[in-house]
Amino acid sequence: QVQMVESGGGLVQAGGSLRLSCAASGRTFSNSAMGWFRQAPEKEREFVAAISWNGVSTYYADSVKGRFTISRDNAKNSVYLEMNNLKPEDTAVYYCAAHARVAYTSNDYEYWGQGTQVTVSS
Repeated sequence: QVQMVESGGGLVQAGGSLRLSCAASGRTFSNSAMGWFRQAPEKEREFVAAISWNGVSTYYADSVKGRFTISRDNAKNSVYLEMNNLKPEDTAVYYCAAHARVAYTSNDYEYWGQGTQVTVSS
């Protein structure tokens, strides 16, 4: 059974930082692109960042570019999201996901974690 488990969410003040982790089990994703999405209340799930299978290429939504960094460790079957200078509008449930190649829409991703809540207070 494939599982993807996010961790590292929490409550932080504006300007603070958090590091999200996503650990996968049940199959290896070393040949898959990995992505982070987020969903705020009453909003659609939106793309945050993605990374190619080998970690060479990374992609970011304009709203997080320069503040967030995606990385991965294929030996640990894990992907990370370093979030700095957090803003109240970053408040959402954050999900990791996997797909054969980098994509920007949630419908393209086959595997999903259960999500971790990030709340940024002003």
